[in-house]
Amino acid sequence: MNPSPPGDEGALWYDDEAGPMVRAYTITGGRTRPDSEGDVDLIAVMVPTVGAVLGDDLDEEHLALLDLCRDGPLTVAELAAEADLALGVVRVLLGDLLRGGHLRAVRPVPPAELPDVGLLKDVINGLRAL
Repeated sequence: MNPSPPGDEGALWYDDEAGPMVRAYTITGGRTRPDSEGDVDLIAVMVPTVGAVLGDDLDEEHLALLDLCRDGPLTVAELAAEADLALGVVRVLLGDLLRGGHLRAVRPVPPAELPDVGLLKDVINGLRAL
């Protein structure tokens, strides 16, 4: 590890390009699972809610995720990649945003509700016959 740059006494730096190292448990307050009801699916699409009031309870990382969602709907996996945060951290932060009413999750269709594969094959074969 490199020593801290001037003015950052006490901050541990990984290297000059990475900047200060912040542990994941610091960002999530020690939580490893979202507090919201249900689990945050990796392919759930996060959409900002209209008229949600930003409170003082939102950290810099919460606001960064909200900004990314405002640019367009993104899946949980895409948000983790765009925010350059660990997936577990993003899931906890998204749980906070869902609970606070800042985001809503559009979940994928459960496999039991998907059309029958045999029916889809029959449709494809019928289209090919045309």
